[in-house]
Amino acid sequence: MDINVRDLHARLSSGEKIALLDVRETYENEEFNIGGSLIPLGEVAANASSIEMDKDQELVVYCRSGKRSGMAQQLLRQAGFSNVRNLEGGMLAWMDAFGMTKP
Repeated sequence: MDINVRDLHARLSSGEKIALLDVRETYENEEFNIGGSLIPLGEVAANASSIEMDKDQELVVYCRSGKRSGMAQQLLRQAGFSNVRNLEGGMLAWMDAFGMTKP
C-alpha cells in the first residue's frame, strides 16, 4: 500500500509520529529531506535488522521519485516488515505539492 504526499504531510503536520525512511543517497538527503532516517537503497537489505521498530509498525519509505523506495519497500517486506508504505512520487512530488524548488 502506498501513501501520497498530501496525506503524509497532513498526518505529520497534525503531530502524528510516523517512522520515515529515506533511501536516497547522502547528498540527496543533505539537499532536502523531511526528517526520515537515511539508509541508501544499496544498504537497505544489509541494514534491515538495524531498523529499530516493531516490524508491524507503519513505515513510510521515500526517495526522489518513488522508484527506489518501491524497491526498498519490497526488500523490507521480504525482511519481515508488514506495514511498509511507499511515498508516491517521492521528494519531487513533495516539492511540487508544496511549492518548493527542486535542488
